[in-house]
Amino acid sequence: MKILVLTQYYPPEGAAIPAEIAQGLSERGHEVRVLTGFPNYPEGKIFPGYRQRWRSREQHGDVQVLRVPLLADHSDNPARRILNYVSFALTAASARGYARGVDVIYVYATQMTPALGPWLWRKFRGAPYVLHVQDLWPDSILESSMIAQSPAGPVIRTVLNPWLRRVYDRAAAVIGIAPTMVRTLIGRGSPAARTSLIYNWADDSAAPAEKEKDPATTSILFAGNIGDMQDLETVVRAAHLVEDTSVHVTLVGDGIAREKVKALAEELGCTNVTFRGSVPREEMPAIYEAADFSLVTLRDLEVFRGTIPSKFQGSIAHGVPVITTVQGDLRMLVDDLGVGFTADGEDPEALARVFRAADSMDPAEYRDLRRRTREVYLERFSRRSGVDAVEAVLAAAAAGTVYNPTDSIDKDK
Repeated sequence: MKILVLTQYYPPEGAAIPAEIAQGLSERGHEVRVLTGFPNYPEGKIFPGYRQRWRSREQHGDVQVLRVPLLADHSDNPARRILNYVSFALTAASARGYARGVDVIYVYATQMTPALGPWLWRKFRGAPYVLHVQDLWPDSILESSMIAQSPAGPVIRTVLNPWLRRVYDRAAAVIGIAPTMVRTLIGRGSPAARTSLIYNWADDSAAPAEKEKDPATTSILFAGNIGDMQDLETVVRAAHLVEDTSVHVTLVGDGIAREKVKALAEELGCTNVTFRGSVPREEMPAIYEAADFSLVTLRDLEVFRGTIPSKFQGSIAHGVPVITTVQGDLRMLVDDLGVGFTADGEDPEALARVFRAADSMDPAEYRDLRRRTREVYLERFSRRSGVDAVEAVLAAAAAGTVYNPTDSIDKDK
């Protein structure tokens, strides 16, 4: 197939999935090209070595990459963030010539605005497009701190909802990353027959070493964006409640809430919380190897009940059991698969009890948990199984048929 991958984020940004889709499909003999923006995430500043212009071409192996300009921003200013999304949607939509001749378009939808171009092109006999939905819109922006208290919220909902229904309806296929998300998408206009579940994945090349738990310390890692939605204030408060144990929490990453969370830790006088800031991607395997558990946290909002954050797969790929406060699908998976601990959302006392339980595990029990965690990743969340499924969806879309996975969910629940 000739495939266009459309994504606002692409390496050198930390956007593993669209890059692995592009490279994985190329390795399987497909002709793949990428349409993306100039790298600026998560700092909201254009990366060194890049200068924005109308069009910029790169070659990543056999994959051709076309970059188009956008308003670089990742602040908590709602107007600028909206302009960031809209600017990329418009400049990407202007690159219709780059999409000519492809058999199918894969849209990596962390936000839904990149779908504008394929939706418009389809009206004029453009290629069929497949949406890989990572966050539910408009929920994920309307419940964020920048929009929640803004009078623009109702206007955004009024404008977006009718358009989103048309985008879902016109798509050749829609992929959700969690069971609840799939059912929600169907309820919002995505045809059930063309909507499927494919879990996200992480780096299959991770080779976790057998790790014994040090009785002198329980190392708990949070790695990722430190934003308002991650609810790390609850983590800091929970850590403060267990300072009498050997629990130590390390926060690796940056984001708009980092200073606020750090100020809370200083106010409480936390001695068992460390802030490391951002680190190069190549250092992450060593950071995971040093961790006993990995935190996967989000605020307790309805929109997140159908979300499985990618750091879950990243953690278990390295054999690191998780501690999560994410309610809904992720809590069910962690409990059912036995790959860690779960706690109620936004509840420091509940999370502190989980920290104590993790701290009190004996070495043999922990060793079994770590082995099971890695096995679950390979069986259910590997890169190969994910790319296989995406390839099948794209092939069906290009052929004008419907992808019918053998392993599905009850979409009527």
